Amino acid sequence: RLAQGFGVGGEWGGAVLMAVEHSPEGRRGFYGSWPQMGVPIGLLLSTGVFSIFSNITTDEQFLAWGWRIPFILSIVLIIVGLYIRLAIAESPAFQQLQRMQERAQEEREQEEEAQESQVEEGETPHRFPIIDVLRYQPKNVLVAMGMRMAENGSFYIFSVFVLTYTTEQLGLPRNVILNGVLIAAALEIFAIPAWGALSDKFGRRPVYMFGALFSLLFAFPYFWLTDTRATTLIWLAIVLALVVGHGAMYGPQASFFSELFSTGVRYSGASIGYQLASVIAGGFSPFIATALLAWAGGNAWPVAVYMMVLAAITAIAVYFAGETYKSDIYGARAQQRSLAEES
Repeated sequence: RLAQGFGVGGEWGGAVLMAVEHSPEGRRGFYGSWPQMGVPIGLLLSTGVFSIFSNITTDEQFLAWGWRIPFILSIVLIIVGLYIRLAIAESPAFQQLQRMQERAQEEREQEEEAQESQVEEGETPHRFPIIDVLRYQPKNVLVAMGMRMAENGSFYIFSVFVLTYTTEQLGLPRNVILNGVLIAAALEIFAIPAWGALSDKFGRRPVYMFGALFSLLFAFPYFWLTDTRATTLIWLAIVLALVVGHGAMYGPQASFFSELFSTGVRYSGASIGYQLASVIAGGFSPFIATALLAWAGGNAWPVAVYMMVLAAITAIAVYFAGETYKSDIYGARAQQRSLAEES
């Protein structure tokens, strides 16, 4: 799990930055949402494979060896990802900063008395970007972490904890919940780019805030619908939670997080904010929810309160985040035009 965490930590930031920094002006939310579609697609594939092997094997066989087969099959995705990583070039924004760095180096060599680059801090490639982003933009790292709490923490309750709750507490068949997750994942594939496009039109903050507030208000209704034991209502609860609540936050998240940081530290800043919150929120939420359920004697109301706390933290973080959808993520456009004309 630690190795997977390091892998995701590096690859998510790179994936979304390539999409955001290659996107045309005014469409970063839409284009940045495409890498985010990997989550519902992955959820759809993994839940589907899980469902297949849980049906063709006994519980003993599945626990002994059946669960290993999806991991073996995933080697195909590893090969594809490795090919993409080795073949793709740096984004135009980062190439631009590399040219600025080269130009600054030439100026330093020509001016013997110059002690440091004349290029604005935060707009050149950094030697230690992780340290620099924590030094110069700590607020944005904390804001990104806060914005991730509800999205990440609630996601694992909706997609993982719900399996335990409905099968062990409500006595429902596993396939009822798996099918609901499959439906929600399939719909969210299309909802995520739609939310991203809406953030291009109305701004990142209102779309993200809507998702956080919906998650806060839907915490108790989610379990009310689930507790009915009616298949249709359970599916409705899962669909609304993932497609509306989670989707409204996850769709604009890539562009929002990217726009919070200057180009020289954007990769590190977005990745740190994204992954540290994953450890705190998503990493522990199923365990915390299970402990709360046991503490309440099988009653889900403490889990709903926990989800509301996560959503409140996210709403506060979004409130303190500045609106970014019209920002110039490439730095000063005048400098870009000047360098382009010289080249």
